[in-house]
Amino acid sequence: MVSMCVNMCQCVSICVTVLVLKPLAPTLAACLTPNFMLMATFEKGILGGFSGKVGNVVGARWRGQNIMRSLPQRGDYKPTEDQLLQRERFKTVVTFLTPLRGLLSKYFGKKQGVKSPYNLATAYHLTEALTAIPGGFEIDFTKVLISKGDLRGMETPTLAAAANQVLDLGWADNSGQGNASPLDQLVAVVFAPATQLYQIFEFVGTREETAVQLTLPGFMAGQEVQVWASFVTETGKLAATSTYLGAVTVL
Repeated sequence: MVSMCVNMCQCVSICVTVLVLKPLAPTLAACLTPNFMLMATFEKGILGGFSGKVGNVVGARWRGQNIMRSLPQRGDYKPTEDQLLQRERFKTVVTFLTPLRGLLSKYFGKKQGVKSPYNLATAYHLTEALTAIPGGFEIDFTKVLISKGDLRGMETPTLAAAANQVLDLGWADNSGQGNASPLDQLVAVVFAPATQLYQIFEFVGTREETAVQLTLPGFMAGQEVQVWASFVTETGKLAATSTYLGAVTVL
């Protein structure tokens, strides 16, 4: 058993009996700020994997690893303008994507190392689907993806509003092109910006059917909605990169 003591900037002293203390990974080191004086990963320490505050140490689970850091300093630290902008960008994307987390976790590509499909979706929308506006940022609906993958996508999609809060979706049957199957399942997302509410539809039609009607709640009548659709295999293991169908006012 090895005993190790870590002292950083005379701000915090941590004495922990551990078996392994890994050096800081580059991605963790990049997160250090004046409020985060010490961060390290660890395995099988006397503390084990823990979450929360123990003395002057905070433990957490981050990207599949146990990490420890010192308590943040309380002082006159103020974030820079760039840091505030980054926070606003992240907040805008996370607010938009959180209701779609379950869907994105299933259909937005495959896990890459410690990055989950939801992590990948967040990274994509941060870099590709944000537009700067006076006072902050907004989502560019034309760039939003609800799924991402190698399955053959939707061909010549159409969207129209019908009576009683119904949306008519249509497409061409491109079964047999590439890996497209007649029984691939339709997935669609309807978002009402005015109320920030979603309607999520999974397995509501097949590729060979070429059309489907989506019934929305009555309270959406009169609202403009944004619509995206995609196909996934019957098993849900493979998805297409989704298609933006446009905006329409619900009747």
